Amino acid sequence: MNAPIGVFDSGIGGLTVAKEIMRESLVYFGDTARVPYGSKSKNTVCKYSKQIAKFLLTQDVKAIVIACNTASALAREELEDMVDVPVIDVVQPGARMAA
Repeated sequence: MNAPIGVFDSGIGGLTVAKEIMRESLVYFGDTARVPYGSKSKNTVCKYSKQIAKFLLTQDVKAIVIACNTASALAREELEDMVDVPVIDVVQPGARMAA
């Protein structure tokens, strides 16, 4: 499938993640208007994440990468339930390595 990968972060830190997958086509959404996510409630982070995921889906992405630690921890499961594309986060790989 030639569709892009959707990547989002609460700011621009996720560009390091995007850099690693640049050989793929991607759509990057940096939510600099509402940064930082770390000080927000779970409900707010999930709401923002769902809004962004809906936008990314309008771009016909084949996967969504959550490059934000807070959104990864708080919203990943809700996004997985909401979308029909793979949702990849930045927390689980690091947790697996640490374990």
